[in-house]
Amino acid sequence: MEITQENGTKNGIFKAIENNTVAGEMTYVWAGENKFIIDHTEVFSEFEGKGVGKKLVMAGVGYARANGFKILPLCPFAKAIFERTEEIQDVLF
Repeated sequence: MEITQENGTKNGIFKAIENNTVAGEMTYVWAGENKFIIDHTEVFSEFEGKGVGKKLVMAGVGYARANGFKILPLCPFAKAIFERTEEIQDVLF
């Protein structure tokens, strides 16, 4: 599975792609220069139960760590991942 990222000046999106099919998406909105808000995570039905959502959140965590950013997870799914995964709380805002 490949995770791609499109980053704009106001928002961005991570996409999970498997066999040229989008399996899921996680969108975010910039909140200043060094923080972004995860506002939505969606996994398409045929890919549910395969860990796609967590892979998207972890891609966001990797991006935040690589660039010194913090994340505010307003999306309930992303928030739950942060609450259950202690080792990623270093990027939590």
